Amino acid sequence: MVKIREAIVVEGRFDKNTLSQIVDAPILETEGFGIFKNRAQLALLRRVAKKRGLIVLTDSDGAGFVIRNHLKSAIDARYLKHAYIPDIPGKERRKTAPGKEGKLGVEGMRPEVILDALRRAGATFEEETSAAPETGITKADLLELGIYGPGSREKRAALIKKMGFPEKISTNAFLQAVNLLCTLEELTGIVASMENNNG
Repeated sequence: MVKIREAIVVEGRFDKNTLSQIVDAPILETEGFGIFKNRAQLALLRRVAKKRGLIVLTDSDGAGFVIRNHLKSAIDARYLKHAYIPDIPGKERRKTAPGKEGKLGVEGMRPEVILDALRRAGATFEEETSAAPETGITKADLLELGIYGPGSREKRAALIKKMGFPEKISTNAFLQAVNLLCTLEELTGIVASMENNNG
């Protein structure tokens, strides 16, 4: 597995699944055209881009370029890199028929094609790794802070709102986002300040 410094944004979960088997990097989703309506997700992408850089890796069809252009206009170009996959005719294994334009998307690309696209985009390759990626903040930390586990939903929802994350962000996506944007000490401080303001 190849470690990349920048975060990578893809269109959906199948693209994310493919990419997560090839690279050790934070991978975020636009949820297809959902990015046009989800201001909180776009704000999160902006923050991540500013903090560590963001590589846009969308399909090479018309929809992929519409999403890419939207991100290009919404996020400062200084923090963006663009990875382009080639036009390869075909269909993904899980599909019964090819897409509208008959091209393979990110999900259907071979690992070497994706890595080549990332290299050409200027991705910062840090090292080869064989182990699972390390994480700074864990679910155990969230449990200790009272924002994960039984009875934590309301507190976590308030924290999500305070941090400006998408309202419907999953626990795993929340964990990834806080690891991208803050340390455990910073998160503990945010939780403590919320408790002080409510107490």
